[in-house]
Amino acid sequence: MPAEHPRELQFYQNPNGREPFTEWLESRDQKTQDRIQERLTRLAGGNFGDWKPVGEGVFEMRLHFGAGYRIYFSEADSTTVLLLCGGDKSSQDRDIARAKTYWQEYKESQQ
Repeated sequence: MPAEHPRELQFYQNPNGREPFTEWLESRDQKTQDRIQERLTRLAGGNFGDWKPVGEGVFEMRLHFGAGYRIYFSEADSTTVLLLCGGDKSSQDRDIARAKTYWQEYKESQQ
């Protein structure tokens, strides 16, 4: 369970250099981006808000506005949160599967 203390936020980068979370965020309208950025600021301060584990070391943060946005993340270490991908309620199952794959790829790249 993530402890509440300030965290560094990092973005998962796939082997091709793409950042799925950043691409997802930038595809939202500006108002939505601003609200998500506010939530990320609170996360960096250690406030995880409404979250739950979804398995294999991946967590889902629920944002209660718009389409029911979700942010998928893992703890790279005790001071770093790795943002894996984002989505909404309608794509939740696919997004969880993608997040788990990204987390596995990240762990393998760190060995």
